[in-house]
Amino acid sequence: MTTETPARRTKHPAEKPSPRTLGRMMGVVRKDRIAQVIREKGFMSSADLAEMFGVSEMTVRRDLSDLEERGDLRRTHGGAILSETCPPEPAPAPFFSDRQRENAEAKARIARKALSLARPQEMVALDIGTTVLELARLMVGDPARRIFSNNLRVAALETRAEVYMLGGKMRPAAMSLVGPVTMEQAGKLWFDVAFLGVSSITEGGIFDFCIEDAEIKRVYAARASRCVVLADQSKFDVNALVQVAGLERIHTLVTDAAPTGALAEALQAAGVEVIVAG
Repeated sequence: MTTETPARRTKHPAEKPSPRTLGRMMGVVRKDRIAQVIREKGFMSSADLAEMFGVSEMTVRRDLSDLEERGDLRRTHGGAILSETCPPEPAPAPFFSDRQRENAEAKARIARKALSLARPQEMVALDIGTTVLELARLMVGDPARRIFSNNLRVAALETRAEVYMLGGKMRPAAMSLVGPVTMEQAGKLWFDVAFLGVSSITEGGIFDFCIEDAEIKRVYAARASRCVVLADQSKFDVNALVQVAGLERIHTLVTDAAPTGALAEALQAAGVEVIVAG
């Protein structure tokens, strides 16, 4: 739909995010986790939050102030409680097996089209998700492929490729590895291309249902020279819990139908290349 600018296609060290950018990214992740904890507990003190996240109480108080402005919670003396206006938890995401069956043909077409976007010997990051798993099935038979992933389903595939698994805490529902260890390991690597699955893509960016999965997606996107999102048209303009990134972070969207309306305009304005798997 549009052509990427030369600056976005360059794979030089200058493209690496600055410490300030990474700091902002981690700040967003921390706030999302704080909101989740208070949603689960009902109340948390500033001191307990500071200890939990390894930051100062002053940092926690700033985070709570921002979250109160967002309507996620209400500050109290010494901490915060769940806001009466906080929206209810969204319905849980469907089981993986159910999602595999949904739009299976379209996902297979998207995966075949995406395969050409990673050349042999490139460092490839593979996220979780049904469409990304279809891509992994196509990649692992090639001994020239070098794959890094937190997706345990990728690890279970019979492979001839070099596959490196990140460590971390297992999230059984998604068969993914998440948490601080996963993020730390991924944060020390640089990828030529990262393939991300998403729960939603809108004018506001890409979104996921799970806060922990969204954290590692953010790191992949920040540490890759090219960020490729795989999403069939059922993901267009739907609601999901947490933002992973804005559209400006995406280089390419591979999908089964051309976006229309405001989403198409936003993708074009952000310089996202849209590839339709026909």
